[in-house]
Order: sequence, then C-alpha cells, then structure tokens
Amino acid sequence: MSASLLQVNSLRVHFASGKKQLRAVDGVSFSVNRGETLGIVGESGCGKSITCMSILRLVQSPPAKYAGGEILFDGKDTLKLSEKQLRELRGARIGMIFQEPMTALNPVYTVGQQICEAIRLHLPLTRFEVREQAMQLLKRVHVPDVQRVYESYPFTLSGGLRQRVMIASALACSPDLLIADEPTTALDVTIQSGIMALLRRLQSETGMAVILVSHDLSLVYESADCILVMYAGRVCEYAPAEELVKNPLHPYTIGLIGSRPSGAQGLSRLPAIPGNVPSIEDRPEGCPFHTRCARADERCIAEAPPETTYADNHTVACWNVHGEEAI
Repeated sequence: MSASLLQVNSLRVHFASGKKQLRAVDGVSFSVNRGETLGIVGESGCGKSITCMSILRLVQSPPAKYAGGEILFDGKDTLKLSEKQLRELRGARIGMIFQEPMTALNPVYTVGQQICEAIRLHLPLTRFEVREQAMQLLKRVHVPDVQRVYESYPFTLSGGLRQRVMIASALACSPDLLIADEPTTALDVTIQSGIMALLRRLQSETGMAVILVSHDLSLVYESADCILVMYAGRVCEYAPAEELVKNPLHPYTIGLIGSRPSGAQGLSRLPAIPGNVPSIEDRPEGCPFHTRCARADERCIAEAPPETTYADNHTVACWNVHGEEAI
C-alpha cells in the first residue's frame, strides 16, 4: 500500500466576476502521507482554507469553478466523485475542524444531537450505542462534565469547549485524514496549547494524517512534519519543517520567520513584511509577491516563477534564490 494518502496536483479554483476569472487557488500541489502532519501557513487571504475545503468539494460550484488539477484521496479523484460518494467520504474517512466553531456548530441543536448525527450517518449502530459513542468522544477530548456539555447548546459553551466539541465531531468515525483549519483561532495561549497537545495525542493514538492550517508559523512548526507556505493562491515554498525553518529560501518565508517574536528580541520592534496580501480581484502579474519583495526585479514583475527543487523534497517558487543551486 502506498504511503501517500492524499495527493493534490496543480489544483485551480476560480471564481467568476463578470467576464473575469478570479484565481483563488492557482496551481497548488502537495502530498500527505499516512500518519503525517502537513502544515499550511500564510497570511489571511492566501487561499489556505479554499484549498482545504476543495479536498471535500465544500466550495460551492457555482460560484466557484474547479478549473483544473486533481485531488487524489487513496487513489480516487474527489473532483470526479458523485454527491453520494462525497457524502460517504465526508466525516467518515476525512474529518474537518472548521475555522469558526461558533458558526460551524448549529445553534438550534444540542452538542449531543450534532455529534450523534455525524455517527448515525456513517455507522450502523443502535440509538443507545450512538449516544454512548458520542459521550465517549467527549470524554476522549477531555471535556469536563460530559453530561452537561452533551445536553448543552453551543452558544452556552466557552470557545475552548466549542473547539473540543468540533474535534470530537470530526473524529466521530475515526477518519484517515483530519483537516484542522485554524483550530486555535480566537483562543487564548493556554487553551491553544491544550488544543494542539490534544490533536498530537489523538494523532498518535489513531495514526491518522493531519493537515494543520494556520497563519502562525511557530504553532505549525511544533507539530508538522512538512510545511507548505502559500501566498496569493500559490505555493511559495514546500519542505520538511526543520529544513524550511532552518534554511528558508523564499523571501516571503524568510519574512514570516523573521516576524516571529523571540526572547532575544527584548523590547525591540518586530520586523514586518511591508504591504498587504493583494485581494483576489487585484492579483499582480508575474510573481504575486513582487510588490512586497526587496529582491524583485523586472523578471519577477513580468513572469511567475515555477516551483523548482533546491534540495531533497525542498521546492521554492522564486527567481532570485540566493546561495542555493537547483537540482
């Protein structure tokens, strides 16, 4: 059996705006092996969530258009599956923790009802067995006072508890792949640490693969085997986590690493990447990062760089990589 569980090849997702095609995801490729964690990082608006939602075809089409590429999960292209086949895949073999648990959880149903629904859809269990499994899932993610939380509505719970409920629901059918889209958004530092430790423990217990999406490179580095850096819908750099952080090649990756706070900095001002991510309606030609890049030259403005391999499993899309020679 192949180690590769998920293979995304040249994925393109566009949105129509009049006669113009807006490129939300523009030729993204990566793979995730069984039991591996892939981190996807980048600022808001880089296309991280659209890429991950496309794996399960959760980006509504129309208005979106899957304009090219393939998404091979266990050898089958999810872009070619029927709706029935997708429903059998979602929640069963691929679980997803959505970015905002307050909006992802239905406010008019209790926590227990929502977790039980996820189980009933995929497993042939009795009503009593479904309830017992839901309770066990809540215990597994360290929810205190399980009976109370099971009978509660999401809006009565804290952000940390809602996030644990989302994780329990995503794990209801022991998926092979868990997509965690900003799983610690809006949580304080201690809760963030607890959620990430919980995900690592659950992955160790189940052997599932994980895609961890975040704008926080430090958080991803602690958990990921490989890291994919995205900018304006494209891949900037892709490498094993240790290699990427110790030897970043793309100016955007270098900027992200440089902007992380460290104890050695003391009270000095953090360096920042100038400017902002261009909107989807106003993506520049050539390299999309050239408007913020100190290395940019005429070629960067005119022509988008291809992804080039510079070391074993280390690729970068940049015309001006210094001090390294492509393989």
